[in-house]
Amino acid sequence: MAEKRGLGRGLSALLGDSEEAQAQGGLAPSGLRDIPIDLIHRKEDQPRFRFDEAELEELAASLRKTGVLQPILVRPLKDMDGHYQIVAGERRWRAAQKAGLHVLPAIVRDLGDVEVMEVAIVENVQRSDLNAIEEAMAYHQLIDALGRTHGEVAEAVGKSRVHVANAVRLINLPGEVREHILAGRLSAGHGRALLGAHDFMKISALAEQVLTQNLSVRATEALVRKTETPSIVKPGKARARPGSSADIIALENDLSDTLGLDVSVLDREGSGEVKISYQTLEQLDEICRRLTRT
Repeated sequence: MAEKRGLGRGLSALLGDSEEAQAQGGLAPSGLRDIPIDLIHRKEDQPRFRFDEAELEELAASLRKTGVLQPILVRPLKDMDGHYQIVAGERRWRAAQKAGLHVLPAIVRDLGDVEVMEVAIVENVQRSDLNAIEEAMAYHQLIDALGRTHGEVAEAVGKSRVHVANAVRLINLPGEVREHILAGRLSAGHGRALLGAHDFMKISALAEQVLTQNLSVRATEALVRKTETPSIVKPGKARARPGSSADIIALENDLSDTLGLDVSVLDREGSGEVKISYQTLEQLDEICRRLTRT
């Protein structure tokens, strides 16, 4: 079985390859060159698929004045002789067309499909402000298509494992809810809160209610809890259990009010356990943050 290659060989490493080739006596068959824009093509399954037109216009204006200072990364197209496919740098390619430029500086590398996917995803996540859904789909590609673990992806893109896990969960949202997040009508936090409802149709209905009432993420979490488990004990109103003293119930209420979560304390004559119930990874993240902060 072939050993997995580590993720994260980004543009800096690939540019370094080109510089080394030049130092050893000129460009290798693949290296830095100026390529006509009409010979460069985008990759259809790039992680970023939405571009802000205002930002593109700003970049285009800058390129008209200074030109393209950083090369894009491309690979030769095997079925189109003399043509190239973008691996990283589609935003600059788009802006260069708006600026009326005819050639682009590019690093040419003969990369395989797996390496192209890895480089494109890692570079986009590290260098660009991807929408949460685009980011989720990028991680999902690495995990599902390439068999990477959450930990490997997190290390490659410089994020925490919890962040990657939280992001990937958004893939499970109904299509119309993902569109709301893509359009900026809902945040990633709203999406994660809505996932607590589990049922697709219920999630869509709740999303419309969140939009209509302009609910915050915290209010959305409360709405989902109320809808999903109407009998759940609300924070600050602990259930009176047989054998629970008034002091224990008061302590549960205080902890619930502080955390905003359901807390139960099981005391056995001075020893026992404290149970904190959470419904989303975001809530678990907050518990961990509170427990570990100094």
